[in-house]
Amino acid sequence: MSTKDFIEKDFYKVLGVPKDATEAEIKKAYRKLAREYHPDANKGNAKAEERFKEISEANDVLGDPKKRKEYDEARALFGNGGFRPGPGGAGGSFNFDLGDLFGGGAQGQGGAGGFGGGLGDVFGGLFNRGGTGATRTQPRRGQDIDTEVTLSFTEAIEGATVPLRMSSQSPCKACAGTGDKNGTPRVCPTCVGTGQVARGSGGGFSLTDPCPDCKGRGLMAEHPCLECKGSGRAKSSRTMQVRIPAGVSDGQRIRLRGKGAPGERGGPAGDLYVTVHVDAHPVFGRKDDNLTVTVPVTFTEAALGGEVRVPTLGGPPVTLKLPPGTPNGRTMRARGKGAVRKDGTRGDLLVTVEVSVPKDLTGKARDALEAYREATADEDPRAELFQAAKGA
Repeated sequence: MSTKDFIEKDFYKVLGVPKDATEAEIKKAYRKLAREYHPDANKGNAKAEERFKEISEANDVLGDPKKRKEYDEARALFGNGGFRPGPGGAGGSFNFDLGDLFGGGAQGQGGAGGFGGGLGDVFGGLFNRGGTGATRTQPRRGQDIDTEVTLSFTEAIEGATVPLRMSSQSPCKACAGTGDKNGTPRVCPTCVGTGQVARGSGGGFSLTDPCPDCKGRGLMAEHPCLECKGSGRAKSSRTMQVRIPAGVSDGQRIRLRGKGAPGERGGPAGDLYVTVHVDAHPVFGRKDDNLTVTVPVTFTEAALGGEVRVPTLGGPPVTLKLPPGTPNGRTMRARGKGAVRKDGTRGDLLVTVEVSVPKDLTGKARDALEAYREATADEDPRAELFQAAKGA
């Protein structure tokens, strides 16, 4: 997150909570919005995906008491929406560099000691800037990794541990991540080791961007490593065993914290994002946390009633009672035989009845049906249909 974004974005407004909201209120608001705008519930909706990112970003700050305190202090300092310089000097305004405020600044500006030290210590962690020295280099977070995995229908319902082979950028082994083949990189002269450079934004003050010369590392190789070309990073592959939780659905994206690429200079590892694909099952389907199955029954079972054995996924069959006169397409429920929910409980198995009509009839079966047709000749199942059509 850039310095400008952090200062100007109103995270309370994003979550729809007041500034004095409790942790519980913030958590409740986030969960409600996250469910509404989650990508799984809004597939193909770019606006919903962007809104979900804004909600997650706001929760990352307001949901952490320390970050929230620092955010509130920064917003208070900059007038809740950006620093507005007052009159100063002959021109009625003055240039203001956030690098001076958050990075230590030049001593002696604006009085003894200037803006340095104290404010840099307060906000250094938020803006990835140190307040104690211009040549200090910061830890670097590892990159996030995206990968995919295909599970069988049963594995998705029950959960599975799968091997994933991943390629990512990690510290170069040849130069130990320094970028210099001798292991002695020099401080970047452009950013003086901070990894950031000032960018004028108008309005009399400056913002910071990653240094274009050292790519935000703060260091440059005097003798570039032949393996990584001075970047300090090299492509590596590894295989890791990943546990996919029970009950995942097709297209779901799982985030595994800290399982991405390793960090640099003691920085944390990135995250691993796994997109799950689920193969179809020849018998069972899925509807949210419930499984579905279509079971054929005979005409006599539907008309007279009876008991029908129904298969379950990975377990023994269950027996359902058909009431007399069960219509074709009726759905019944076998409780607790569905997919695993997040709380460990299971959904249900939805059983849809399909009356099976024999293609060929011979002997006693045909004679019996002929007798039935004669016995019900006066009944017209379509009478109400035509009556309703006339009255419409």
